[in-house]
Amino acid sequence: MAEVTLKDVARASGCSVATVSRVLAGTRPVGTETARTVREAAERLGYRPNHVARALRRRATGTVGLVLPQITNPFFPALVRELEHALHAAGRAVLLADCDDDPATEAARIAEFLDRQVDALLLIPVDERRSREAVADAARRVPVVLLDRGCGPGVADSVAVDNAAGMALVLDHLAAAGRRRPWFVGAAGTTSTAAERRAAYEAGAAAFGPSAPGRVELGDFSVAFGREAIDRIWPSRPDAVVCANDLIAVGALQRLRQLGADVPGEVAVTGFDDVPLAGLADPALTTVRQPVTELAAEAARLLADRSDDGTPPGEAPPSRAVRLAPRLVVRASG
Repeated sequence: MAEVTLKDVARASGCSVATVSRVLAGTRPVGTETARTVREAAERLGYRPNHVARALRRRATGTVGLVLPQITNPFFPALVRELEHALHAAGRAVLLADCDDDPATEAARIAEFLDRQVDALLLIPVDERRSREAVADAARRVPVVLLDRGCGPGVADSVAVDNAAGMALVLDHLAAAGRRRPWFVGAAGTTSTAAERRAAYEAGAAAFGPSAPGRVELGDFSVAFGREAIDRIWPSRPDAVVCANDLIAVGALQRLRQLGADVPGEVAVTGFDDVPLAGLADPALTTVRQPVTELAAEAARLLADRSDDGTPPGEAPPSRAVRLAPRLVVRASG
């Protein structure tokens, strides 16, 4: 069956090819009646736009590469969903790559996307330091926005939750509930989220006494580590376990339940991110909610701003850092 072309739609609608192109591409305003006639003709004929030809004409592919550190982290699928919606609304398609928390794989995926001529990149860096070279190189070639995590100042535009504000919400809540012996359980890696949440705890925990900032147990962002951490810190009998993400907190809850601890009577447990699992935990987890929809919308806006200003990436204005306000969700764990 022959492909329906713009000329076919033009003949069927009685309009010029130029007018049909403007209506279907939405590039210039066209009268309401004319636009209706063109769209009806296109639908009747079964016209479908040739995205490859359009990309060649515009020297743009309409695609954005999205590189994740680890798709199994339940926070990332929720963010991917919102990003796909935001970018689709802007007429862009998303190509997804998972680098399994490996900076070398991350660099290779970024290079592959650039070879495929993506118009822009969205990245959640594996590591603040080891990801920096590949991210900086990409930012010299296409618009780049970093999500949730950073690579240091000036590398690329970024949007993330205000981790310090989120940790302050947790500590203020615990203090108001009369907790006096908090312990922080976080990740030892050099991602910006790990470092910022730990630093925020250490800064705010001084209000609980001189030894509180030093009550820190580090491992990784996993349920398994949350369980292990409880075995290490429980002999000191903390009355609050402040976890750097919800996965750690769920593991902590599991182990405390096995030990027969009363949560939240004896010890409160808090998380960070508010993934779907948080509300299903037993007891349901008090945590910091990231504004995922806003994160995606801001990322799409930053990409659009960089793409529309016409400035080559290597000559673009200084990078911008957007920090969004979190919200504390109080549930049964403390």
